[in-house]
Amino acid sequence: MKKQPIIIERTYQAPIEKVWKAITDKDQMKEWYFDVPAFKPEVGTEFQFEGGKDDRAYVHLCKVVEVIPGRKISYSWRYKGYEGDSLVTFELFPEGEETRLLLTHEGLETFPADQPDLERENFVQGWTGIIGKSLKKYVEVV
Repeated sequence: MKKQPIIIERTYQAPIEKVWKAITDKDQMKEWYFDVPAFKPEVGTEFQFEGGKDDRAYVHLCKVVEVIPGRKISYSWRYKGYEGDSLVTFELFPEGEETRLLLTHEGLETFPADQPDLERENFVQGWTGIIGKSLKKYVEVV
């Protein structure tokens, strides 16, 4: 059964070029997101990183599947040792001097239901913090 994706939208007091660089430059990403040394905003690029709760780290396995420079990037998102495959998409929209970001994370229902860490609510909280606080703070620094 396909469930509704997580959709989070935020507007930043920053130009679209700055936000694009923050979400696609591996050196900037590690300042607000995760350390992803193999990341490149190119279709076919595979990368991984660790993240999770205090006592349990998950290896995230990702592959870039779509790039529209300056506007959109999508990558698959799954976990080493677990079933399931999801898709994360960042879309940017210029709004004058500001930038609106639309994050969509779909396919969460494919993850194991018996893993509390992989429940939808944890993703909502995680993305809300990452997009609503960490990225905002990073791109809005004067």
